[in-house]
Amino acid sequence: MKYILSAIVLFLVVESGAADVETPTMGWSSWNAFRVNISEGTIKHHADLVKELELDKCGYVYINIDDGYFGGRDENGRLKTHPKRFPNGLKPVVDHIHSLGLKAGIYSDGGENTCGSIFDNDKMGIGVGLWNHERQDAEYFFGELGFDFIKIDFCGGTKRGNTARVDMDAKERYTIIRKAFDAVKPGVRINICRWDYPGTWVGEIGSSWRMSHDIAPRWSSVNDIIHQALYLSAYAGPGAFNDMDMLEVGRGLTKEEDKTHFGMWCMMTSPLLIGCDLQLLRYSKGKRYAMDLLKNRELIALDQDPLCLQAYVAKRDGETYVLVKDIETYQGTTRAVAFLNTENANREMSIDLKDIELAGKVAVRDLFEMKDLAPVEGTLKAVVPGHATRIYRLAAEKRLERRVYEAETAWMETYQELTDPVAAGTAYYKQVPNASGGVVAAQVGGKGGPLVWKRVWRAKGGKCDLALRVVGEGSEGVRLSVNGKSVPLKGLSATVDFKKGDNEVKVFGDSMLPDIDCLVLSAVQ
Repeated sequence: MKYILSAIVLFLVVESGAADVETPTMGWSSWNAFRVNISEGTIKHHADLVKELELDKCGYVYINIDDGYFGGRDENGRLKTHPKRFPNGLKPVVDHIHSLGLKAGIYSDGGENTCGSIFDNDKMGIGVGLWNHERQDAEYFFGELGFDFIKIDFCGGTKRGNTARVDMDAKERYTIIRKAFDAVKPGVRINICRWDYPGTWVGEIGSSWRMSHDIAPRWSSVNDIIHQALYLSAYAGPGAFNDMDMLEVGRGLTKEEDKTHFGMWCMMTSPLLIGCDLQLLRYSKGKRYAMDLLKNRELIALDQDPLCLQAYVAKRDGETYVLVKDIETYQGTTRAVAFLNTENANREMSIDLKDIELAGKVAVRDLFEMKDLAPVEGTLKAVVPGHATRIYRLAAEKRLERRVYEAETAWMETYQELTDPVAAGTAYYKQVPNASGGVVAAQVGGKGGPLVWKRVWRAKGGKCDLALRVVGEGSEGVRLSVNGKSVPLKGLSATVDFKKGDNEVKVFGDSMLPDIDCLVLSAVQ
C-alpha cells in the first residue's frame, strides 16, 4: 500500500507541475501509426482520446504532431501548412490540445528537407527544415503557435536530404538550433532525432535523444533497441534521457514481448510516447491488456522517478540480463530490478542480493502484476519465459556499498555512435567474453579521452583499497585521479581516501590504454 501511495503522490506532483526535476516526456505521437497521413481531425481526435481514456491521468500529456503537416514556405520563407491536411493551419489544433489541459508538440528537421519528403514522397516537405530558418521557425512554433515540445529529425542534414548534397555536422546544427529556440522559449523540450547516440555534447542541448534506428512492431527491432541501450546509463539524468523511440505496444508483438517493450522503456527512463492508433487499440478485441499495460502506474513510476536514473546491467548470463537502479531515494534501501530474457527459451534467472547492494529481509513487489510476493533473503530467483521480463520493486532492511564498478557503467568523454569508433579514435564499449561483465571500455586515453565513474559512493568516506582491472597489456600508461586529485598507482592499485557521498574516479592517459574492465573497491586491511 505504501508503494501504491508513493506512486500516486508522484503522479500528482508531475501533473501539478510542482516537480522541480524534468522527467522523461510522456504522451502520444502521430508518426508510427500514420506517418505523413495526418490531419487536423486526426490530431484533435487523438487528443480527445487521451482525455477520454484517462491516459493524461497516468502522465501522458504531450500530443505530438510529427511529419506531414508541412505545406512548403511562402515568398518570405514563412512555413505554410498542408492545404488539405491542415486547411485551417496549426493554431486551432494547438488551441484544442491546450483547452484539454494537454501540451502540444511539433516536428521539424535540422537540415533542409524532411524525412517524409524522402521516404514517403511527400513533396510538401522539401525546403521546410530549420536550415537557414532557425529563428524564423522558432518564433512561429513557440512565439506564435505556443508549442511546448519539438522533435528535430536529421534526414535533411544528410547528403540525400539537401540540395548541397553534404553531410551536415550534427553538433553544429543542433547547437545553432538550441540557441535560436532559447531566444524565443528558453528551455523548451527538444528531442534530438539523430538516430544513433550522437555524442556526449547532446546532453547540453537536448531533453532527450534517439540512440537507435526507428522502432518497428516486431521483436527483432525491440530487442535490438534494448541491447543498444544496455550500456548507456552513464549518459542519462534529469532533463537528459536516452530515447528508445515511440511505443509499439499493442501493434503485433506477443503479450510477453509487449511487457518487455514497455517495462524496459520504463527501467531505462526513456520517453514514453504512445505510437499506436488509439482508436484501434480502444476497440480491438484482445487488446485490453495493452491499454492496461500502458496505464500501469507502478511501471510508469519507475520511468518518472524523480532520481531520473537509467538502469544498468548488474549481471549477464548468455543473453539474459539483470538490471538495477535506485528509485525514490538515492543510495536508499529501495531498488528496481529487471530480469530480462532475450533468448527464445525459458530461463531460470537469479541474482545474489549482495550483488545489487541489498541485505537482510527484502520485500518484493511484482510491478507487472501489481502485487506483493513473499519476502526473500540472500537470492532473488525467477523463471522467465523467452522474450519476457520480470520487474520487481525491492525494499531491503539494509543497503550495502557497491564493490564493483563495471567500465560499461562509466562515462566516456568521446563516446559516440555516428561513425566507426575505431576509425575515429573515440572510446567505445566492446564485448569481451572474459571481462567481468562481458563488456569493456576500449580506446580510452589519448585521443579517446578519459573514462569517468561520476558516482562512486562511500557512505562514510575514508580510506579504501582500489584496484583497476584491464584486459591487455600497456598498463604502465594508466593514470588515475579521484575528485580531481592525482592518485599514484602501484601497478593498477592504490589506497584512496574517499570523501563521504559521491566521488569521481577518472582513468586517463597520454596515449591509448588497454581495455578497461572494472574498478574494484575493498576495505583497507
